[in-house]
Amino acid sequence: MPQVTPADRQALLNLILDVSFERKEVTLASGKKSNFYLDLRQTLMRPKGVGLAGKLVLDMLQTGPPVDAVGGMAVGAVPFVSAVLAAAANDPATDGLLGFFVRKEKKKYGMGKQLEGGFAAGQNVALLEDTTTTGGSTLDALDIVEEAGAKVARVICLVDRGEGAAKAFAERGVTLEALFTREDLPI
Repeated sequence: MPQVTPADRQALLNLILDVSFERKEVTLASGKKSNFYLDLRQTLMRPKGVGLAGKLVLDMLQTGPPVDAVGGMAVGAVPFVSAVLAAAANDPATDGLLGFFVRKEKKKYGMGKQLEGGFAAGQNVALLEDTTTTGGSTLDALDIVEEAGAKVARVICLVDRGEGAAKAFAERGVTLEALFTREDLPI
């Protein structure tokens, strides 16, 4: 795997601030009001953003609890999961890493799945989220993944807004790992 540098982290933060961060009043999915908005899909749908995010998270996965798969709640986590899998494809030590995503509801057609992609019961997984506030949707994914028999060993986000997600995950026995926090934002 290519060496991760502080410049990589700074380049990703700069891109986030340039294309995904906006100072404006918004109502978040949690129902809370905020004076800033983050649309990290804008970062993760660019080659530089997807490359840096994948590289930085894959580097994080080299230490700490090992995982067999990365996944998260559709639609937000899909480009993030793809970024990590693409980075893993270039590293023989991690090219067996699997990916998955969780639907809010079971499909009403086809196989009726709520989980798409791969992991086996008993495997350790990491849940990925672009941004966390209270952690609600990722906690939903955690329940669904554990019900399917996997162990959520890690939760990783690009930006933690610092509004309760870390505490919510700690109550479930998982540490929230964030590439960036509220303190990294010019608010």
